[in-house]
Amino acid sequence: MDGTALALKPVDVVAPAALTERFPFAIVGHVDHGKSSLIGRLLHDTNSLPEGKFAELKAASDKRGGQFEWSFLLDALQAERDQGITIDTTQIFFQTAKRRYVIIDAPGHKEFLKNAISGVAQAQAAILVIDAAEGVREQTRRHALILQLLGLRQIAVAVNKVDLIGFDQARFDAIAREITDYLRQLKLVPSSIVPVSARHGDNIATRSDRMPWYHGPTILGALDSFPVAPVATDQPLRLPIQDVFKFDERRLVVGRIESGSLRVGDRLEFAPSFKQAKVASIEAWNAPTPLTASAGQSVAITLDDELFIERGHVAVHSDRRPILGHRASLRLFWLDAQPLKVGDRLKLKIATARYNVEVEQIAAVIDVEKLQPTQASEIGRNAIAEITVRSRALMALDLAADMQRTGRGVLLREGEIVGGALVLSAEASDVDKRLIGPDHLVTRDAREAVNGHRGAVLWLTGLSGSGKSTLAMGLERLLFQRGRQAFVLDGDLLRQGVTSDLGFSPKDRAENIRRSAEVAKLLADAGQVVIVSLISPYAEDRNRARKIIGERFHEIYVKADLATCESRDPKGLYKAARSGAIKNFTGIDAPYEAPEAPELVIDTTAQPMERSLAALTAYVEPAIALQAVKDAWAI
Repeated sequence: MDGTALALKPVDVVAPAALTERFPFAIVGHVDHGKSSLIGRLLHDTNSLPEGKFAELKAASDKRGGQFEWSFLLDALQAERDQGITIDTTQIFFQTAKRRYVIIDAPGHKEFLKNAISGVAQAQAAILVIDAAEGVREQTRRHALILQLLGLRQIAVAVNKVDLIGFDQARFDAIAREITDYLRQLKLVPSSIVPVSARHGDNIATRSDRMPWYHGPTILGALDSFPVAPVATDQPLRLPIQDVFKFDERRLVVGRIESGSLRVGDRLEFAPSFKQAKVASIEAWNAPTPLTASAGQSVAITLDDELFIERGHVAVHSDRRPILGHRASLRLFWLDAQPLKVGDRLKLKIATARYNVEVEQIAAVIDVEKLQPTQASEIGRNAIAEITVRSRALMALDLAADMQRTGRGVLLREGEIVGGALVLSAEASDVDKRLIGPDHLVTRDAREAVNGHRGAVLWLTGLSGSGKSTLAMGLERLLFQRGRQAFVLDGDLLRQGVTSDLGFSPKDRAENIRRSAEVAKLLADAGQVVIVSLISPYAEDRNRARKIIGERFHEIYVKADLATCESRDPKGLYKAARSGAIKNFTGIDAPYEAPEAPELVIDTTAQPMERSLAALTAYVEPAIALQAVKDAWAI
């Protein structure tokens, strides 16, 4: 080690205690251009090394019989030391008098660009390192493209190893002009271009006296000049759903708010499903429950409705929803050794959502040197391109230009990341069509015209033993005999399949009703008269079913007193409940909430089953009778 390498003493810096947030920035550049050395020097010159660490590394260097290298501070993996290249993304912490920093050391070797992308994606700013002796290289340009691809706009350039060119201003100026011109084509403007010698500490923490011609900031000065990115609270709400689980009978919807804010009482829409519910609460552990939450916070919320939502849905406000569509244009950085071709099928992962997509078009491959689009039939490894993908399922998409965090994602093949992507544009589907699902070529009116009657859902509710199943099966047979398309959804049969995973707690009963209602709605839309026979003891659950199905919902209360139901007891259920063999049995140790305003009441205690069936049939026939159906055959 020469005598000047450590001539500069560390700067005594203490970040104010109030500065608890860390500013993440990336250091990128071509392999061997001195990124790790720059980081090591930053840690030393800000007095951020653990006590005794430098002495330990100095002793290790002396033992090897070689010159001390600042990169030893970063190269923790033996593979890195042996190969002399950084192969992983490392996070390092230090502080100045202004703020606390997180350094993301991104690999510079061509083979490890995947790691570089994953690192840079976390940063608010970047330092692009260039070797003064070698100048701007292909990987320099590629890393600059990665910065642009990931939407990073705060950039400084460190022209390193100026000691190897004798601190030549003309050589520095030439490199500065070349990289400035290249960045300008990417619409990137460096805040500063700093000549440095990481080995000797020139212009790292203190200004060098060996470059009197340079009047700009040091590296620390350039870092401290970067403004902190504002929290994205003024942007549209984006809460990607991480998970939904039950806790203490509460159904918690959890995730991290990427942008915007929400408050208790807000009506949320869960894209791309269009299902809506209000925020009932924002949960907190061992703390007062908050009324609001905003970007950057991980939250658990409860809703006022039992919606079927899942990981990958995005909670939004319906007046500022993302683009909902099946097709998108992406700017792609391809990482896989196997070229990407039209027709290839991948998964597009954005936040917690995963969409199965197919490559429809390769619009262009970008020439890294000239930044010109070229036509190609495939995309090779480490190439940057623009492609169009299509998904059969509806996607919720933000444009990267508008929403940085939710406008970018990765492409996966067999579970492995094979590319990074920015959403350039997305083709929105028609909202009205999306609300009713796929565009059927046969309309509901046409189906009803062929059937000769309207589709409907007859929701029979009442105690076990009240006669629901008997009436349902009898009505189905009568309607069938009259040429009606009728089908019974019986509670016992549903629990053998669609709802076999549910128990009989209030929450499970609610989910049972919801699933049954969704199935009944589909059948009614297909023109069927659906006869649902379910106890459905809670008024709230039946009201939810009415909301799901709409105006074709008919609530029919099959009324019978408990004594009558127990006397019938064809399955021996009441007897088992009385003995304690069955828990949470409706009418015994679980409540039944009788309908307050049903469309029809049939009292099977007061009249025989034949008359009850006749009364039910008399109600149903006019309810499903066709009115004038216009253009029924326009299909």
